[in-house]
Amino acid sequence: MAMEEQTARSQALALLEQADIPLTESEKASLDVIDFGIGDIERYGVQLIEYINNDRYCARQLVFLPYQTIPEHMHPPVGEDPGKVETFRVVWGSVLAYTEQGEQSMQLSARLAEEDEAYFRARHEIRLEAGEQCTIGGNQFHWFQAGERGAVVIEFSSPARDSFDRFRDPRVVRETGAGGSGKERP
Repeated sequence: MAMEEQTARSQALALLEQADIPLTESEKASLDVIDFGIGDIERYGVQLIEYINNDRYCARQLVFLPYQTIPEHMHPPVGEDPGKVETFRVVWGSVLAYTEQGEQSMQLSARLAEEDEAYFRARHEIRLEAGEQCTIGGNQFHWFQAGERGAVVIEFSSPARDSFDRFRDPRVVRETGAGGSGKERP
């Protein structure tokens, strides 16, 4: 049976507590469960709290359940913006990040269903443990998968314009607003 949104929310809040991330009640209530329209939150999704997103910068807390994956995507140029640049710092757990930049490998450490492999072409693997970070430039396909315990990650970036993101997987629906597909805030 598929994991329910409330179960994912509860598990994410438990991971945040385990990682000693202090949150206000308002921040806890704002935690967004994102399934990218695929409807399989256990495999494809992320939980996030957006601390700020304005015309200059964005800060988010990402929570990955064990082996949860953000599908391969890119942040294309929008107007004068050359595409979102983002730094991901793992504060608890571990994450595999895959990018187009760097040596590509056909042997992945990540777990992917065979039927989904065609949607994951970025193959430069970056292993991130607590206290480690990586920066991914704009206009570059990338994706993430948490390790066996899940992960808590802080994202620092240029402004997030999620509705412009491009995904390789045609099943992905990146809507704004509550309900499991993400939010965009002013």
